[in-house]
Amino acid sequence: MRRAVCPGSFDPITNGHIDIISRASRLYDVVHVTVMINKSKSGLFTVEERIALIEEVTSAYGNVRVEAFHGLLVDYCKQRDIPAIVKGLRAVSDFDYELQMAQMNNGLSGVETLFVPTSPTYSFLSSSLVKEVATWGGDVSHLVPPTVLEALVGKLRRP
Repeated sequence: MRRAVCPGSFDPITNGHIDIISRASRLYDVVHVTVMINKSKSGLFTVEERIALIEEVTSAYGNVRVEAFHGLLVDYCKQRDIPAIVKGLRAVSDFDYELQMAQMNNGLSGVETLFVPTSPTYSFLSSSLVKEVATWGGDVSHLVPPTVLEALVGKLRRP
Protein backbone atom coordinates (compact mmCIF):
# COMPACT_ATOMS: atom_id res chain seq x y z
CA MET A 1 0.00 0.00 0.00
CA ARG A 2 1.44 3.37 -1.04
CA ARG A 3 1.20 5.88 1.79
CA ALA A 4 2.19 9.51 2.16
CA VAL A 5 1.70 12.37 4.59
CA CYS A 6 0.70 15.97 3.90
CA PRO A 7 1.69 17.89 7.04
CA GLY A 8 0.87 21.44 8.04
CA SER A 9 -0.74 23.70 10.57
CA PHE A 10 -3.90 24.16 8.44
CA ASP A 11 -5.06 27.21 10.41
CA PRO A 12 -7.32 27.22 8.43
CA ILE A 13 -7.17 24.77 5.52
CA THR A 14 -7.27 26.65 2.20
CA ASN A 15 -8.07 25.74 -1.38
CA GLY A 16 -4.30 25.62 -1.96
CA HIS A 17 -3.94 22.91 0.69
CA ILE A 18 -6.87 21.03 -0.80
CA ASP A 19 -5.28 21.21 -4.25
CA ILE A 20 -2.15 19.45 -2.95
CA ILE A 21 -4.10 16.91 -0.87
CA SER A 22 -6.39 16.01 -3.78
CA ARG A 23 -3.44 15.52 -6.11
CA ALA A 24 -1.64 13.37 -3.53
CA SER A 25 -4.82 11.31 -3.05
CA ARG A 26 -4.66 10.33 -6.72
CA LEU A 27 -1.04 9.19 -6.39
CA TYR A 28 -1.20 7.30 -3.09
CA ASP A 29 -3.49 4.64 -1.64
CA VAL A 30 -3.65 6.47 1.71
CA VAL A 31 -2.84 10.12 2.41
CA HIS A 32 -2.40 11.14 6.03
CA VAL A 33 -3.19 14.82 6.51
CA THR A 34 -1.44 15.68 9.73
CA VAL A 35 -2.05 18.79 11.77
CA MET A 36 1.34 19.42 13.30
CA ILE A 37 1.03 20.85 16.80
CA ASN A 38 3.41 23.62 17.77
CA LYS A 39 2.84 24.42 21.45
CA SER A 40 4.67 27.75 21.08
CA LYS A 41 2.09 28.99 18.55
CA SER A 42 -1.53 29.75 19.28
CA GLY A 43 -3.77 29.30 16.29
CA LEU A 44 -7.10 30.87 15.47
CA PHE A 45 -8.69 27.42 15.34
CA THR A 46 -8.16 24.71 17.92
CA VAL A 47 -6.50 21.52 16.73
CA GLU A 48 -9.84 19.71 17.06
CA GLU A 49 -11.58 22.34 14.92
CA ARG A 50 -8.89 22.08 12.25
CA ILE A 51 -9.21 18.30 12.16
CA ALA A 52 -13.01 18.52 11.84
CA LEU A 53 -12.77 21.06 9.00
CA ILE A 54 -10.15 19.00 7.15
CA GLU A 55 -12.20 15.82 7.53
CA GLU A 56 -15.24 17.58 6.17
CA VAL A 57 -13.56 19.15 3.13
CA THR A 58 -11.58 16.01 2.19
CA SER A 59 -14.34 13.45 2.82
CA ALA A 60 -15.02 13.01 -0.91
CA TYR A 61 -11.55 11.57 -1.52
CA GLY A 62 -12.12 8.40 0.53
CA ASN A 63 -8.43 7.70 1.13
CA VAL A 64 -7.53 10.66 3.36
CA ARG A 65 -6.91 10.13 7.09
CA VAL A 66 -6.70 13.17 9.36
CA GLU A 67 -5.06 13.43 12.76
CA ALA A 68 -2.82 15.65 14.86
CA PHE A 69 0.75 15.04 15.94
CA HIS A 70 3.14 16.76 18.31
CA GLY A 71 6.79 16.04 17.62
CA LEU A 72 9.07 15.42 14.70
CA LEU A 73 7.34 14.63 11.42
CA VAL A 74 9.81 11.80 10.79
CA ASP A 75 8.71 10.16 14.06
CA TYR A 76 5.12 10.32 12.85
CA CYS A 77 6.22 8.69 9.59
CA LYS A 78 8.22 5.97 11.34
CA GLN A 79 5.36 5.13 13.73
CA ARG A 80 2.98 4.66 10.79
CA ASP A 81 5.40 3.22 8.24
CA ILE A 82 4.92 6.18 5.87
CA PRO A 83 7.82 6.50 3.40
CA ALA A 84 6.90 9.82 1.77
CA ILE A 85 6.08 13.41 2.65
CA VAL A 86 4.18 15.47 0.06
CA LYS A 87 4.72 19.22 0.18
CA GLY A 88 3.31 21.94 -2.03
CA LEU A 89 5.66 24.62 -3.32
CA ARG A 90 4.33 28.09 -4.12
CA ALA A 91 7.55 29.90 -4.97
CA VAL A 92 11.34 29.61 -4.99
CA SER A 93 11.37 30.96 -1.43
CA ASP A 94 9.36 27.89 -0.32
CA PHE A 95 11.88 25.64 -2.03
CA ASP A 96 14.86 27.01 -0.08
CA TYR A 97 13.29 26.17 3.27
CA GLU A 98 11.58 22.94 2.20
CA LEU A 99 14.76 21.55 0.63
CA GLN A 100 16.58 21.91 3.95
CA MET A 101 13.70 20.20 5.75
CA ALA A 102 13.60 17.40 3.17
CA GLN A 103 17.32 16.77 3.48
CA MET A 104 17.12 16.77 7.28
CA ASN A 105 14.13 14.42 7.30
CA ASN A 106 15.82 12.06 4.87
CA GLY A 107 19.04 12.10 6.88
CA LEU A 108 17.17 11.37 10.12
CA SER A 109 14.95 8.60 8.84
CA GLY A 110 15.24 7.88 5.13
CA VAL A 111 11.78 9.38 4.50
CA GLU A 112 11.56 10.95 1.06
CA THR A 113 9.92 14.30 0.31
CA LEU A 114 8.03 14.90 -2.91
CA PHE A 115 7.49 18.49 -3.99
CA VAL A 116 4.31 19.30 -5.88
CA PRO A 117 4.12 22.69 -7.57
CA THR A 118 1.04 24.57 -6.46
CA SER A 119 -1.53 25.40 -9.06
CA PRO A 120 -0.91 28.95 -10.32
CA THR A 121 -4.39 29.84 -9.05
CA TYR A 122 -3.15 29.36 -5.48
CA SER A 123 0.51 30.37 -5.80
CA PHE A 124 0.07 33.37 -3.49
CA LEU A 125 -2.21 31.70 -0.96
CA SER A 126 -1.43 31.04 2.69
CA SER A 127 -3.52 30.55 5.82
CA SER A 128 -1.93 33.67 7.31
CA LEU A 129 -3.02 35.82 4.37
CA VAL A 130 -6.54 34.39 4.48
CA LYS A 131 -6.83 35.23 8.19
CA GLU A 132 -5.43 38.72 7.71
CA VAL A 133 -7.72 39.58 4.81
CA ALA A 134 -10.77 38.09 6.55
CA THR A 135 -9.94 39.97 9.77
CA TRP A 136 -10.24 43.25 7.88
CA GLY A 137 -13.49 42.22 6.19
CA GLY A 138 -12.01 41.23 2.84
CA ASP A 139 -13.66 38.58 0.69
CA VAL A 140 -11.85 35.24 0.99
CA SER A 141 -14.75 33.11 -0.28
CA HIS A 142 -12.75 32.06 -3.35
CA LEU A 143 -9.76 30.99 -1.21
CA VAL A 144 -11.39 28.53 1.20
CA PRO A 145 -14.23 26.00 1.02
CA PRO A 146 -17.67 27.28 2.14
CA THR A 147 -17.60 25.40 5.46
CA VAL A 148 -14.19 26.85 6.27
CA LEU A 149 -15.40 30.34 5.34
CA GLU A 150 -18.38 29.96 7.67
CA ALA A 151 -16.13 28.80 10.53
CA LEU A 152 -13.62 31.58 9.85
CA VAL A 153 -16.23 34.33 9.81
CA GLY A 154 -17.74 32.87 12.99
CA LYS A 155 -14.38 32.90 14.76
CA LEU A 156 -13.59 36.45 13.73
CA ARG A 157 -16.97 37.77 14.89
CA ARG A 158 -16.48 36.49 18.44
CA PRO A 159 -15.21 39.05 20.95
